[in-house]
Amino acid sequence: MRKLIFAFTAILGMTVEAQNITDAVRYSSSDLNGTARYRAMSGAFGALGGDLSSLNINPAGSAVFLSSTATFTLNFENTENQVSFKDGFNSTSNGNFDLGQGGAVFVFNNNSENADWRKFALAFNYNKTATFEDDFRAMGRNTRSIDQYFLSYAQGIALDYLVPMQGESLAELYSYLGETRGLGFGAQQAFLGLQGGVIEVNNPNDIPESDPAYYDLNSYSSALSPGTYDQTYFYSATGLNGKFSFNFASQYRDFLYLGLNLNTHFLNYDRVTSLDEGNLNATNEFVYFEDRLSTLGSGFSFQLGAIARAGENLRIGAAFESPTWYTISEETTQFIESDIAVVNPNVVNIYPDYKLQTPTKYSGSLAYLFGANALLSFDYSYKDFSSTQFKPKDDPSFITQNEIISNELKGASVYRIGGEYRILGWSLRGGYRFEESPYRNETTVGDLTGYSAGLGYNFGNIKIDLAYNAYERDLNPQLYQTGLTDRMSIAKSNSDFLLSLSFGL
Repeated sequence: MRKLIFAFTAILGMTVEAQNITDAVRYSSSDLNGTARYRAMSGAFGALGGDLSSLNINPAGSAVFLSSTATFTLNFENTENQVSFKDGFNSTSNGNFDLGQGGAVFVFNNNSENADWRKFALAFNYNKTATFEDDFRAMGRNTRSIDQYFLSYAQGIALDYLVPMQGESLAELYSYLGETRGLGFGAQQAFLGLQGGVIEVNNPNDIPESDPAYYDLNSYSSALSPGTYDQTYFYSATGLNGKFSFNFASQYRDFLYLGLNLNTHFLNYDRVTSLDEGNLNATNEFVYFEDRLSTLGSGFSFQLGAIARAGENLRIGAAFESPTWYTISEETTQFIESDIAVVNPNVVNIYPDYKLQTPTKYSGSLAYLFGANALLSFDYSYKDFSSTQFKPKDDPSFITQNEIISNELKGASVYRIGGEYRILGWSLRGGYRFEESPYRNETTVGDLTGYSAGLGYNFGNIKIDLAYNAYERDLNPQLYQTGLTDRMSIAKSNSDFLLSLSFGL
């Protein structure tokens, strides 16, 4: 019977993949990362150059270096999340120490006095693009249960798919659902809800289980008692998005710098989410649902940039960054336990590789130099997040997700301003930045405001720089993308301490 029903189900297009708009935003976004000098000025370096992390914005910046230099940066990051959910409140914090940047630039001067091209530079740089290290806990009392999550996937799936055949184990059936075209992720969620005792099939005509028609039933309802549910949602993630850049830049006469970056990207993201629910109106009724995701990806992008001198004191920069074309692989495992049953398939779902194309980025910059002792710099950049795309675009589930992305995301601008004042061998720095939300509703992910400060000392061939960087952003994520879509309110604050060491080569 199962194969006959499958033909009907496949026509209905029941395939549901794990990828969604949240993943698209996560892998398309970048943090402010780089050298201590760069971050002390909030990354406003597009028209300045002369810093390895300035290549993140404008690849022409390597030609501004006067001599070959290497820089390495250590970063300590602390994140605090204040989470409100229903009537509950919780606060968590975690710290992370890593290598945020490392690279070198090699400057080759043209000794010919009449040459138009005065020098060229080659640079190699690693920069952490984004960190995924985060954890929080949301606790509160809810009138909606986790049963809504499983019901949203179960409706329309014939019962025949969700109960084992004779001699078939739960693990084998869970695996079969994940491997079968037209079923996949959604059918697995329905299976977990049914076998975990959270939902049950509707049988309005009291068809006995001995009748084959019983297994054609495809309507479900909650198996839980009505009431108020004490819920604890836990999220924990590790990983990062990193970029290796090969850079070439050149100086034309005394007024123009041109540059090119070829970038390779890598990402790893490991996440655990769980929901622990107890019914306050039913003794000993509980549900615990856990989902684990492991993601690996690699990608490519390129950047073009220019810096022009407009007189003695004014610098103008412009840059273009192509989309990043990622190839991503994902694996998931799931587990559910209730007062009725424990379902632990111990099966790793390995999804087919998919592609993600992130938005194009455009940047413009201005910098004004007050002699040799002070400067003020401003950067503006723009990315249209609604152009993010999952591929292949003709995949039914990706068609749906790309439509959601197009409708719910928008173009977002970033404004950065930074300044530096030099006195003897010391440099004092500060900066401010504002990043618009990529969401049209501006609440799922809110606007970001940040500030920074730092100082450095030049010993001659060695420079040491310190920086402090902080930002705040409000988030309102859903518990789940479908069914139990209640939102949490998260006030996120982040602070970083950085140490960079630069030396001549």
